[in-house]
Amino acid sequence: MAQPRLLLIDDEPALADFLASAAGNCGFDPVVTARDDEFRAEFLAHRPDTVALDLGMPGMDGVELLRFLADQDFRAPVLIVSGFDRRVLESAFRLGEALGLTMAGPLAKPVRLADMEAQLLQLKAMLTA
Repeated sequence: MAQPRLLLIDDEPALADFLASAAGNCGFDPVVTARDDEFRAEFLAHRPDTVALDLGMPGMDGVELLRFLADQDFRAPVLIVSGFDRRVLESAFRLGEALGLTMAGPLAKPVRLADMEAQLLQLKAMLTA
C-alpha cells in the first residue's frame, strides 16, 4: 500500500520541516505548503489522505481552511497544530466538528516530537482501519 499523503500548511519553515520529518518517520508522504493558495491548489490537484494545518497564517485565517475542507466534503482526519491559546484551539476543533470534519488533535506549539509522532501514528491507524 502506498504511503498516505499528508498535506501540511504552516508559514514557519523550521516547524513545517519538523512536522514533515515527523510525518515521514511515521509512514506518511508529507507535502508542505506555506500559503493558502498553495494549499488549496495542492488539495484540489492531489486530494490528500489527511491534513495538518496551522490556524495563524499571515493574510488568512485557519478557520477559512476548515470551511474550505468542509466545502470540499473532506472526510479524512484534519489535525490542528497551532501556537494559539488552548481555548482558541479547542474552539477551532469544535467548529471543524460542527462543519462535519473528522478532527484530530489539537496540538499546541511548540510541539514535542513524541507528541507529534503519537498523534500521527493514531491518524495513520485511522486511515488504515
